[in-house]
Amino acid sequence: MDGATIKPLRPGKPAETRPAELDPSEFMAALVRADQPRPSRAEAEAAVKTLLGYIGENADREGLLDTPRRVVEAFDELYQGYHQCPAEVLDRTFGETAGYDDFVLVRDIEFTSQCEHHMMPFYGKAHIAYTPVERVVGLSKLARLTDIFARRLQTQEHLTAQIAAAIDEILKPRGVAVLIEAEHTCMSVRGVAKHGATTFTSRFTGMFRDNPAEQARFLSLVRGPNR
Repeated sequence: MDGATIKPLRPGKPAETRPAELDPSEFMAALVRADQPRPSRAEAEAAVKTLLGYIGENADREGLLDTPRRVVEAFDELYQGYHQCPAEVLDRTFGETAGYDDFVLVRDIEFTSQCEHHMMPFYGKAHIAYTPVERVVGLSKLARLTDIFARRLQTQEHLTAQIAAAIDEILKPRGVAVLIEAEHTCMSVRGVAKHGATTFTSRFTGMFRDNPAEQARFLSLVRGPNR
């Protein structure tokens, strides 16, 4: 250890005890408004043709003549979450719970999203739990909520936080737990090219954040039988 020094880790900086709050505009409404200026479809297709030329292709050869149109149509599908409103997905709840007071967990929600840094896919599963107060939401709505946020340019960390914040803000439960596991093609097929590496992110609010035992129970059920 001759000449080695150990530097303190950011001395004097107080530890954060609560996650930063997200701007409600990120999950209370669709991000694209009807009056928002946007390039035309023809302009979008022309941009794809430019990129084809950039990589060295002949955009006018037979096999690529329809590629700009197909790419723009694929974008309409892959990024449809910009036009969907998360709050509308969770606006209908049900009160027939017979006094149920434990958390509700939906496990293994498959999703595909796009990395905002390289516009390459990342995909995996989301596990979502919340502890309702008197009323519950339809189980399919949690999957639809996941898809709305996933169908936008994302980071996995932001996706995790948005799902948790939307449920927390709209349903007002006693707590929310979100765990996402995903593989990123920007890491597996380019760069370091490490296929099979999995990234885990989590977000806890309310009783899950404040009670380690509830966190542990959630994680135990996520990793339980048939895994």
